[in-house]
Amino acid sequence: MEVVKVRNVIIGKGRPKICVPIVAMTREEIFGEARAFVSLPVDLVEWRVDWYEDVADVSKVLDTAGVLRKILGDMPLLFTFRTEREGGERAVGPEDYITLNKAAAESGDVDLLDVELFTGDEAVRTVIEHAHRHQVKVIVSSHDFRRTPSKEELLGRMRKMQDLGADIPKIAVMPQLKRDVLTLLEATLEMSEHCAKGPIITMSMAGMGVVSRVAGECFGSAVTYGAAGRKSAPGQLDAGELAGVLEVIHGGMENG
Repeated sequence: MEVVKVRNVIIGKGRPKICVPIVAMTREEIFGEARAFVSLPVDLVEWRVDWYEDVADVSKVLDTAGVLRKILGDMPLLFTFRTEREGGERAVGPEDYITLNKAAAESGDVDLLDVELFTGDEAVRTVIEHAHRHQVKVIVSSHDFRRTPSKEELLGRMRKMQDLGADIPKIAVMPQLKRDVLTLLEATLEMSEHCAKGPIITMSMAGMGVVSRVAGECFGSAVTYGAAGRKSAPGQLDAGELAGVLEVIHGGMENG
């Protein structure tokens, strides 16, 4: 299985990488969060641009991304507009969504894009191809805040993401029962062992799904999302605590 290298971070090798979100409305708040992350045990920073008050102005988005790049130094930056239908702060039309993501890819300040699977096959392919022309990697994602689909559906979504050209497929689902968490972990294991060409990201949300956020190395998920302030999804753990747990599991697996 191939790994994905973004700056100095290798996704798909060793312990799961920790990604923390910037969820803030103003430039000052965004930059303040970014400065705090630099000293934390995190590997990637996700800018949730759907929270940004000036997200409708592409030039301001790009200018803010440029400043973020300088603050973060060599830490990889993931650019994400999470749509309202998948738990984000705003609705957006397909054309504006494509335009924003293509502009981010062209900027030279963004290392990865998160593109939602249900934007549509043609739109997803368009953004992926454009991003790859500018040496930007793409996470194709699907979020369900209501339920956990069947294992077959989860596998089908991840395989489709891969077929569309995703560098990293991502699935996040909400458990209603403890067994739902097992469904997510079983789908993760099967995908990683039998279907994946590269790294994948999966998680079961809320308190019931916390185990999925720390057990990625056991089942095949290569990135986990923590928090260092405001959370972007239910169930995210403090980044510092998360790093400690991941190191314990990693050490145990290496010594086992």
